[in-house]
Order: sequence, then C-alpha cells, then structure tokens
Amino acid sequence: MIALFATGIVQNCFGQDTAKKQSGRILSAYYQLKDNLVKSDPDAAASSAEQLIIAIKGIDSISLDEHVRNILLKDANTIAQTNDLKLQREKFATLSNNMIELAKKIKFTSEPIYQQYCPMKNASWLSNEQAIKNPYYGSAMLTCGTVKKTL
Repeated sequence: MIALFATGIVQNCFGQDTAKKQSGRILSAYYQLKDNLVKSDPDAAASSAEQLIIAIKGIDSISLDEHVRNILLKDANTIAQTNDLKLQREKFATLSNNMIELAKKIKFTSEPIYQQYCPMKNASWLSNEQAIKNPYYGSAMLTCGTVKKTL
C-alpha cells in the first residue's frame, strides 16, 4: 500500500515536471519569435513560429486545453506560412493576447514574465526582460512601450 502511494506521488511530480518543461518550451519559442520580430526578420520569425507550433503540439492535453491549443496554433501557423512582416506582426498581437491569458492561468517558468504594451499599436506582448524591445515596430520604434505587469 505504501509503495503504491509513493508511486502515485512520484508519477504526479514527474507529470508536473514534464508539463512545466513542455510549457517552458512554448514560452521559449514565443520569446524567440518576439525577438525575430524585433529584428524585423520575417524569415527568422516564420522559422520561430514553426518551432512554436512544434512546442504547442508537444504539450499534453491535460496541461493545455484543446481549444486553447487550436487558438494558439491558428496564429502561429499564419506567422509560419508568410514572410509578410506586417501580417506576422498583426497575428503576433493576437497570439500575444492569448499567450498573456495563458500565462495568467499556468506557470510557464519560475522566472518573471513581463507583460509589455505598445500604445502606438494598442497591443501587448510578453518578454523575459524589463527593457522594452518592441516587436511591432522593430528599430523604427524599438523602445516604444511600457511594462504593464509582471506575471
């Protein structure tokens, strides 16, 4: 009986560790996508979106609801399938809104996640650093924005 109980605890802890690693991959891929949009590199952004798709598909259905998965995949797929930087940035805004909502519900990482906002675009994004590097305008308005929250 004790062995059965201990096995259940270990499996539960392992499951939580796996879910955290999987969700951490989503966040890392999202950050890479954001960084490539900051650089105004549509090819690299498309490639990062492909990595995000792989990460989203790799998370189990217990950790990520199917409806949420499909919403994230929709925008990530659009970004991955185009080299139109303007369209990538538009879809990134929607993707970011959904990532922000997800970050409020699940713990992606033990590190701080900064919710940042661009008033010119009226759009938010997530960042792993407090310094503003605007993915919506790149070098044209690199530091436009503010930190709204720390998640």
